[in-house]
Amino acid sequence: MVPRPRLRYEPRHSGANMEKLIIDGGHPLHGTVRASGAKNAALPILMATLLAPGEHRLTNVPKLADVDSSLSLLGRIGCPSLEGDPIRLDTSRIAYHEAPYDVVRKMRASVLVLGPLLARHGEAKVSLPGGCAIGVRPIDQHLKGLEALGATFNLENGTIHGRCGQLRGAEIQLDMPTVTGTENILMAAVLADGTSVIHNAAREPEIVDLGRFLITLGAKIEGLGSSDIVVHGVPSLAPGARPYAVCPDRIETGTFLCAAALTGGDIEVTHTDPSMLQAVLAKLTEAGCTVTTTPTTIRVKGPERLKSFRLRTEPFPGFPTDMQAQLMVVAALADGTSTIHENIFENRFLHAAELLRMGARIETSGNAATVHGQTRMTGSPVMASDLRASAALVLAGLAAQGVTEIHRIYHLDRGYEDLVAKLRGVGARIARVSDGMNDSEQMSAAMSA
Repeated sequence: MVPRPRLRYEPRHSGANMEKLIIDGGHPLHGTVRASGAKNAALPILMATLLAPGEHRLTNVPKLADVDSSLSLLGRIGCPSLEGDPIRLDTSRIAYHEAPYDVVRKMRASVLVLGPLLARHGEAKVSLPGGCAIGVRPIDQHLKGLEALGATFNLENGTIHGRCGQLRGAEIQLDMPTVTGTENILMAAVLADGTSVIHNAAREPEIVDLGRFLITLGAKIEGLGSSDIVVHGVPSLAPGARPYAVCPDRIETGTFLCAAALTGGDIEVTHTDPSMLQAVLAKLTEAGCTVTTTPTTIRVKGPERLKSFRLRTEPFPGFPTDMQAQLMVVAALADGTSTIHENIFENRFLHAAELLRMGARIETSGNAATVHGQTRMTGSPVMASDLRASAALVLAGLAAQGVTEIHRIYHLDRGYEDLVAKLRGVGARIARVSDGMNDSEQMSAAMSA
């Protein structure tokens, strides 16, 4: 059996040792960045290993807090892992069927153990999920689909308790194209008796990557990337013969491309996939950027002055909600007035108030934001509210004149691998420092890039 590892990520925001980012902004960024593996693909793939008893090997898994929370959860279920590249996971034995609150509260994706545990073990207990404070994200569609396959559920003290015998194929009509709901149902359906069809399924690239991984285990799936996924259930699955490589992170890629746009710089992201980012690239082009692609690279050159645009977040292949905050920063420095409509989450303008502190002119009303572009923003102390808001504040700090302090940066550790090092590699003056450092020490750290 693979030994249990120590965690690859250790939280650095506890007690008196709170950390923050110091950014000396206003400098164009130039160079090359390698995209990491996608967090939103790695997490469901890690959970999917529960479906196939044996040793799994996964490559291109990003070193993130959420990944380590997932490995910790799998370890508590009885599936130890060994760090490295590839990561090795032993899912031969499931000793427990519960995802407790102290794990789930840190990461909403923990709910993705529900489908695999029911399909293989016949029982699962999962605390109601946590995650970023960006609005209500119910799991009713997960339960609806799993019930159609034959599972039953009870809510007990904030915990979903599911049970089933042999799952059976079913036609499932989702009310909305939920990403994690599609993933949970897909993972359960691969071991159901008979054929299942998931209608109105989400089409995100990370779901396609999960499906491809399941196929390497022996699953029979058709229609990946479409709104109708057909799953022909099989009696059992087994680990693939070769390590499986997680797809590149399109949100990390897009964030670096926005850094080039905002600073008037020139950044090429390698080991990525432009087909995952067509909506984002279209908006950057509309904003005046020069965009060049190859099958595995994207290069963006920022203009002297950005142009305004209109943006609506939508399920894939529309504009991703996870890039909305970053594009709001682009709009804040564009020539003219931009409008942004957030159609996925209801509380995803929390970053707007912090951008106002830096000189942005943003008006929000419900799910709509009007951004009046300015010629400059100024460095300021700001506080992050969630993962993508944190990335937006980093981008604002890189573009602003003067020094920006970003507090509560532990959100970044959930979704960006080696962000400070990667930004330094393209010329950013940025440092991660202790709150206990004085001003001169902080500036010295940022300027030493």
